[in-house]
Amino acid sequence: MDHKFEWQEQRTTTPDGVYRTLRAAILNGTVRPGGQLREAHIASDLGISRSPLREALTKLEEEGLVVKYPYRGAFVVEVSAREVAEIDSVRLHIEPYAAELSAEALRGPERPQLLQTVEDLRRAMEEDDIPASIDAHLRFHGLFYELSGHGVLQSLWTGWETRLRLHLSVDHRTYSNDPQQLVVEHERLAAVALEGDADAFRRELAAHFPMGLGARKPNPGERAPRPA
Repeated sequence: MDHKFEWQEQRTTTPDGVYRTLRAAILNGTVRPGGQLREAHIASDLGISRSPLREALTKLEEEGLVVKYPYRGAFVVEVSAREVAEIDSVRLHIEPYAAELSAEALRGPERPQLLQTVEDLRRAMEEDDIPASIDAHLRFHGLFYELSGHGVLQSLWTGWETRLRLHLSVDHRTYSNDPQQLVVEHERLAAVALEGDADAFRRELAAHFPMGLGARKPNPGERAPRPA
């Protein structure tokens, strides 16, 4: 059965307002990976014309959250457990390096920015705001790549970010019994990053996605590894 779409904020028929509503539905798991976004259904639920809806879907496609197929429509992109495991196996080796390269900036003028991402993650988890928690989660890790000053590392993160975002839309809901667990994990990562201890950072990172260490193919029904 198709989900009934509802405005996530004060009703606005602008493409940006429609985009935010659909994006929230994707990231909070209302529309699962592989699910279809039916234009007629969404337009009817939200009381909008097809024009802003199509602009919103195009923006989601550009972001990598949606794929469009001729004569079939728009669907939420799917990410396999194997793909996430393979990304994690590479991240385990290069993210500590990115953290090491960014350590000087993080211990200096960018320190408040790193700590703010942890606080934003804490607030979002407490409020059970899945899209906001995913945004904060990825901003935290993206800072290491962004501040590394290393173009190749930055390009790698850009290529992975959407895939990880879609995986986290499922994974973040597994923290419902202990929403602060994810926050504590990232507090530890922030602490070792600020100390400039790449080996300690790698150990903390490995604890979050051990399946990525060997990039092995998960068994049928097995949950994908948790990106840190």
